[in-house]
Amino acid sequence: MKYPEILSIDDVLARLDEFDTIIDARTPGEFALDHLPNAINCPVLDDEQRVVVGTLYKQTGPFEAKKVGAPMVAANIAHHIDTLWHDKPREWKPLVYCWRGGNRSGSMAHILAKIGWPVVQLEGGYKAFRTRVNADLEQAPELDFRVICGTTGSGKTRLLDTLEAIGAQVLDLEQLAAHRGSVLGNLPCQPQPTQKAFETSIWDRLRRFDPALPVFVESESKKVGALRVPAALMERMRASPCIALQVRREHRVQLLIEDYQHFACNAPALNTQLSYLTDLHGKEKIGKWQQMALEGKMPELVDELLVDHYDPAYTRSIHRNFTQYDQARAIELPDISPAAFLAAARALHEA
Repeated sequence: MKYPEILSIDDVLARLDEFDTIIDARTPGEFALDHLPNAINCPVLDDEQRVVVGTLYKQTGPFEAKKVGAPMVAANIAHHIDTLWHDKPREWKPLVYCWRGGNRSGSMAHILAKIGWPVVQLEGGYKAFRTRVNADLEQAPELDFRVICGTTGSGKTRLLDTLEAIGAQVLDLEQLAAHRGSVLGNLPCQPQPTQKAFETSIWDRLRRFDPALPVFVESESKKVGALRVPAALMERMRASPCIALQVRREHRVQLLIEDYQHFACNAPALNTQLSYLTDLHGKEKIGKWQQMALEGKMPELVDELLVDHYDPAYTRSIHRNFTQYDQARAIELPDISPAAFLAAARALHEA
């Protein structure tokens, strides 16, 4: 076999989990927007260098641009070999890609192949991968979804975590989106991924599921924070069998205070989020809730938020959007202890 081996996106995806390392040769800025699953960023040009070379390319032509860019590329590849791959055995098999499978990945793949490693270069680069992800997500996944439904604070995420821990197939969209799916859903110090990165994460999870086994997912809305759930996936979820998780309100209050400590201990941050509900509930009610937060009356505040905001919104939404909710299997939790969630997870997983 002659290396570098240049493979199409179909051939690469068929072997994606076989590569020892997936190398993204694009800039850190490009990598941050999205990349192949489990890829590492080893740029042959950094963001500033790419601007320099790209400007020369446009203003003076490819020859001058390549003369300036080649030393940069060589130095960067040498750095990666020296710091990351100097101890790799002869059998180490990397996949290399850039934006379109051109000069950047070609330069790296050529040098790695000359060393003697069986390197593969992705034909068409990230652009070909992105085209495939888009096409796949436009199709409804042929999976047996079981939708975990339940009012805010009923522990849907805890149940999904427990199901996954005992070996069930779980698609946790809130985890992938780094958001809990409500006005209070943003996670502290954890920005949401880009839309493209969110979609790649979903695509990667879906391709790994066994179609013969159920996939548990939460009853999400079309958007999780600022991110959109792919329409075909959303439609499939909304037509799937439902599980109604039932927890007494006092336990839901307790769970929400536990899970939202970053707001429970930070009244100003909480009040900023509550202000976004002014159009729905009016200045007087929001002002009352904000004062309760400042006074540390968290159980009372959370209870009012459930009764006046979250529960009515959930009731309106769930019947309208999930067609099988009226036939949902009811799972009632006696409390919010780990044992209660484990018992519920086992009952669902073994059904």
